Amino acid sequence: MLAKLLLSTALAAALLPAAAAPAHYTVDPNHTYPSFEADHMGISYWRGKFNHTTGTVTLDRAAETGSVNVAIDLDSVDYGQDELNKWARGPQFFDTAKYPQATYAGTLADFVAGAPTRVVGTLTLHGVSRPLDLAIGRFKCIPHPLYKRELCGADAQATFRRDAFGLDAGKDYGFDMDVRLRIQVEALKDD
Repeated sequence: MLAKLLLSTALAAALLPAAAAPAHYTVDPNHTYPSFEADHMGISYWRGKFNHTTGTVTLDRAAETGSVNVAIDLDSVDYGQDELNKWARGPQFFDTAKYPQATYAGTLADFVAGAPTRVVGTLTLHGVSRPLDLAIGRFKCIPHPLYKRELCGADAQATFRRDAFGLDAGKDYGFDMDVRLRIQVEALKDD
């Protein structure tokens, strides 16, 4: 009887689908743009983006887990105004000679129907690391029509205080230190 039970358990286990392994994706730098919105003296909002971003994503839909690791080239800051870009790269703000990158590392969380709705992570900017969670408003994966591999995309956002990272230019003039960060990201599944 014990032999029959062991044999049936072994057969049942053999017929079950193998556990899905985490999939690995590379961030597409041509379709990924962290952008931001920051106060200008309480009278308007300045908007900009970063043009060069690299990173990786790991996703296991079955286990509802995953991770995100992104590096942002701060020299690629783009306000749409050359002089402001030059100032932002300089020692009075990002100081890209000393701090060339910002990084974000996080864990995908709060899955709904196989899709994450939040990233719990840490932003490192200007040599300072602080917790920062991103809310994912949109997440979708499709077969890429050209590369014939899975392509996933998301739109995420968060708000943080830039003075918490040592970026307090304009604070003495009454600038609000809150920055609204939005990230549109696409990542292609690795071979």
